[in-house]
Amino acid sequence: MPEQHSVEMDKQLSRKIRRYSIVLLIVAVALGAWGEISRVMARTALGKETAEDAVPTVVTVSANRTELGEDLVLPGTVQAFVEAPIYARTSGYLKAWYTDIGTQVKKGQLLAEVETPEVDQQLSQALADLETARANAALSASTNKRWQGLLSTESVSRQDADEKAGDAAAKKAAVDSAAANVARLRDLESFKRVLAPFDGVVTARNTDIGALINAGQSAGSELFKVADTHKLRIYVQVPEAYASAAKPGLEAELRFTEQANKTYTAQTVRTSNALDPTLRTLQVELQLDNANREIFPGAYAEVHFKLAGNAESLRLPANTVLFRAAGLQVATIDGTKHVKLKSIVQGRDFGSTIEILSGIEANDLVVVNPPDSITDGETVRIAAPPAPDQQKDKGKPT
Repeated sequence: MPEQHSVEMDKQLSRKIRRYSIVLLIVAVALGAWGEISRVMARTALGKETAEDAVPTVVTVSANRTELGEDLVLPGTVQAFVEAPIYARTSGYLKAWYTDIGTQVKKGQLLAEVETPEVDQQLSQALADLETARANAALSASTNKRWQGLLSTESVSRQDADEKAGDAAAKKAAVDSAAANVARLRDLESFKRVLAPFDGVVTARNTDIGALINAGQSAGSELFKVADTHKLRIYVQVPEAYASAAKPGLEAELRFTEQANKTYTAQTVRTSNALDPTLRTLQVELQLDNANREIFPGAYAEVHFKLAGNAESLRLPANTVLFRAAGLQVATIDGTKHVKLKSIVQGRDFGSTIEILSGIEANDLVVVNPPDSITDGETVRIAAPPAPDQQKDKGKPT
């Protein structure tokens, strides 16, 4: 009996061991299957996440229309309304000068005197030659009168009488020539007095007492420079893109370094009506009243043109443009979130924004700061716009 009971217990134990072994095997298989499923799911999730991360996220903006004008800032060159270098018209030595730089002068005011001994002697000789010509002309005229009387009585031949008449006419012409030479030398004598050609200020004196004076406009022969500064001319080179807007009557604000706290209003009076073929710019002239003599010729001017806006033109941020071999392009996003590159024609450059003449529509979504690697047809993700609170707080100090 004990042996039979022992055998029975061994059988029960064996069954329990098999049962537990099967359970453990099932658990091990389940754990192994679960681990494999987890790894597959993790790989799938990682692949999906990687694929999603591979899709670039872009910020978009739409082109806008605005009627706001533009402040076009350009450098300007200031010149006197009238400015002239003063040269000598006769040769000699400077006897005296009466005006120095900064002197206000009136038209006809004496600036300097020149000693001209050679011209003086030439004038004396010309006066003597004129008297000689007049004496010869008087004798020839008297002789001609007598011979014409003799011809009436046929006491002399007509040939001889005609010769006397011709000689009288030649002597009269010699008198006219000598008189013209005297007038010329007297004009040269008058040029000994160097006069101001108009009201203005002496801006340069390039001579001194005893200096050799050469007549004419040769290098280094400029005696003085006189400028009329009651009104100023400001010349500006306007880029080709703005040339059509630069018309007579267009106002501008002028700012000068020496008058940092003041602005001046000037008006466009004329343009060259032609572009410089090298610079592709239009020369524009403005005029500024300078009755108080606050601005000096030669100053640097910062010219601010107030240009009217164009409600028909589109504007985009400057950082949306791609520079490609095909020309200027922008990357737009279609309804399926795919990139479509569009070629554009640029108008005026406003600095942070540019004018788009053609190539896009107002409702196009344009990528801001597109990467150089962006391609046509590429899938992208559009970034969500910032929350209103973020937009409101943007730019506030923290």
